[in-house]
Amino acid sequence: MVQLGSRRTRTLTMSVGLALTASLGFLPTGAASAAPVDAQPSAAVSTNGPKLSYVVNTRANHGTVKQVKKAIAEAGGTVVVAYEQIGVIVVHSQNPDFAQSIRRVKGVDSAGATRTNPIVPQAVTETGVEQPLTAAQADAATARATADQDPLEPLQWDLPAIKADQAHRKTLGSSKVTVAVIDTGVDDTHPDLAPNFNRAASVSCATGVPDTTDGAWRPKAGESDHGTHVAGTIAAAKNGIGVTGVAPGVKVAGIKVANPSGSFYTEAVVCGFVWAAEHGVDVTNNSYYTDPWMFNCKNDPDQGALVEAVARASRYAERKGTVNVASAGNSAFDLASHAIEDTTSPNDTTPVTRTIDPRQCLDIPAMLPGVVTVSATGAKGLKASYSNYGRGVIDVAAPGGDSTVYQTPAPPATSGLILSTLPGGTYGYKAGTSMASPHVAGVAALIKSKHPHASAAAVKALLLAEADATACGAPYDIDGDGTIDAVCEGGKSYNGFYGAGVVNALNAVRW
Repeated sequence: MVQLGSRRTRTLTMSVGLALTASLGFLPTGAASAAPVDAQPSAAVSTNGPKLSYVVNTRANHGTVKQVKKAIAEAGGTVVVAYEQIGVIVVHSQNPDFAQSIRRVKGVDSAGATRTNPIVPQAVTETGVEQPLTAAQADAATARATADQDPLEPLQWDLPAIKADQAHRKTLGSSKVTVAVIDTGVDDTHPDLAPNFNRAASVSCATGVPDTTDGAWRPKAGESDHGTHVAGTIAAAKNGIGVTGVAPGVKVAGIKVANPSGSFYTEAVVCGFVWAAEHGVDVTNNSYYTDPWMFNCKNDPDQGALVEAVARASRYAERKGTVNVASAGNSAFDLASHAIEDTTSPNDTTPVTRTIDPRQCLDIPAMLPGVVTVSATGAKGLKASYSNYGRGVIDVAAPGGDSTVYQTPAPPATSGLILSTLPGGTYGYKAGTSMASPHVAGVAALIKSKHPHASAAAVKALLLAEADATACGAPYDIDGDGTIDAVCEGGKSYNGFYGAGVVNALNAVRW
């Protein structure tokens, strides 16, 4: 049995102790001042409601943004930050009718609350690894490591699964390439991450406003270790200690977008993509969904505005040359079906059960146009038991780990999960599409290293072309109980489980 450890991030907790989980200054060029608008709301406007955060989407020009800012003040809102280059304004308001009022303003395309819970100080979410690396495992791995391996690399079955170990004999990737981990924060003091860390491209966007204070991108004590684990899979240095990343010669940056409770709200995600766009990031990894809705329905005025805001930000990053990679999710949903039952949204107040059509209700950023969507495989190369799937949605697949009950790795690896870095200079195992996505981000970084002048579209095309086409295979009964657990649609060259195939790092550096 597999359970979601956190529906915010794409990491799993599995039963019987087999897995682990994590719960999950700057103004960009052309952005307007983040200072609050001076104008006061009219006497008729209520300001006694709960304080909520909103995004207001406008035409992307200074004149329109200026006029809309004035209307925001008159409607009882305070501008937090405005990204004129994409026409997204972040607003706080205690007017219960703010969204409805501002939608009527000329120049406003859409507007919606980014949460259902009022803005209050957030308590730190205590997190920990349920399956840490033991001293005995570390010693055994070190004894098996060859001269060209880091000490713990024998435990990383995921590297040979995508031929990353062979790719490393040709290149480790270029230090001119940066992958940003848009996540819960990255511990850049980790000895396997410090050599490759790009401080200039790192920031905290957790409040929706970039914070460039030194170390703001790090997870605080008790906060999720998720982002640090993801970062190690991408770019842990090949330096004679610990583990090895898929692209151990590239730079990695931390863009923290989760608040202390582990929530990834729209204003923070928008901030993260815009920051990446403005700071020369080549690839972003996004192993989360945007809270509080697992699926945002475009016909809902609030949720539709959230889709539009994040889509504008991710498209802007892509236009600036950034390849955006995202995890598909851990609910074993067929994202190409016409009806999915979502019982977890909104996750910041009281969830309701709703049946959604994923053609109209999107998991963002994973299901946005232009984003590379990644499903997870286990140690036997099959779709992981928990991984979402869907023909026309999944672009590529990569190792995310699975319970050893379902997929057992070959020795000397001892766990079917993914081993990577954790805060405080430690290491541990995790599983989820959260762990699959950074493998793809690493391969994209190797492609960019090989083709430094390639556009984002060209890198994405090469990413799909280098993948090993993987057929659906036998009917999918992952637990062997005689019941089909998921239906894979499509042929070997493209299908709902593996998309264009499992990524191949060696192909990526050959071409």
